[in-house]
Amino acid sequence: MNYPKKVVIGDITVRDGFQHEEKFIPTAAKLWLAEELVLCGFKHIEVTNFGNPKGMPQFKDADELFKKIRGSKRMKDKLDDVSLTAVTIRERAIERAIQAKKDGYGPDRILLMVSTSGSHQKKNSGLTLKEYWKMAEEWIPKAQAAGLKVNGTVSTIWGCPIEGPTKMEDAIEFTKRWFDIGANDVEHADHDGSASPDRVYKYFSMLMDKFDNPHKHIVHFHTTRGWGLVNVLAALQAGMTNYESTMGGIGGQPANFVDGVPVSGTGDYYYNSYHNVGLVSTEDMVVMMDEMGIETNLDIDRILKTGRMVEKIVGRRLRSETIHQGRISKNLSGRGRD
Repeated sequence: MNYPKKVVIGDITVRDGFQHEEKFIPTAAKLWLAEELVLCGFKHIEVTNFGNPKGMPQFKDADELFKKIRGSKRMKDKLDDVSLTAVTIRERAIERAIQAKKDGYGPDRILLMVSTSGSHQKKNSGLTLKEYWKMAEEWIPKAQAAGLKVNGTVSTIWGCPIEGPTKMEDAIEFTKRWFDIGANDVEHADHDGSASPDRVYKYFSMLMDKFDNPHKHIVHFHTTRGWGLVNVLAALQAGMTNYESTMGGIGGQPANFVDGVPVSGTGDYYYNSYHNVGLVSTEDMVVMMDEMGIETNLDIDRILKTGRMVEKIVGRRLRSETIHQGRISKNLSGRGRD
């Protein structure tokens, strides 16, 4: 197989990973993890969500966390080539990000999101697709004028938890529209684990036929049904070079129950008793790519050590095999001879 020689991996544990937890993760723990991710070599880190913390209390410390990261002594001179992202689905969140940027502690990049499913779009943002595109067209120039880069995410590419099957061709058109209205890059997201590897390969092959610039596209898989890494392999086969994931494979939709209190989160449709909605495990993906000879420019041993600490932060065993089994030994001295 003709895989890419090098890839870029962004870690989004601090935002996407922790948002599904049903207890508030202390700000100090989020700060520690953000610092460790930088020290592991990650150049793209998703920090928080500037949306209303009433429905997503995991993000009530959004401004404080950014201030602490920017002011961290451990991070002195280490953030110059690191991109810190905040999710900003609606106008008020974008306003917050712009103001934080002007005040000297805000994100480098913000994330807006559309779904190819109209029902999912309305549920996720409160706007119809037509209304959301109009909002994005208005606010992308404002954000960029403040010095922020803008990611446009396309969701429900391979299926919708509300409507069911979707058309991959719609996601290709949505990607073009993001670039047409000024997005700096586009994330392609399987938010509920609907993607199968054959369709992943087909989609990203279609995408590269249309755009032929893999560095501008981010691959985002959940492993709800256990297909996360095989979907990564399919994306690699299609030539994709930019991925994101979470430590221990945690994360998913914002929890609808935090610290003993029911909150809105993103609703019951993501909370079936069987639904384990976590992302691809950073540790497992990095180790797999290393074994395949794909360069990640990451400190893999430090990543595994960090993953074991994330288990302690959340208080349970996580969905990563390599943080328990370790890397494959390269020491051949103990092997017998044929």
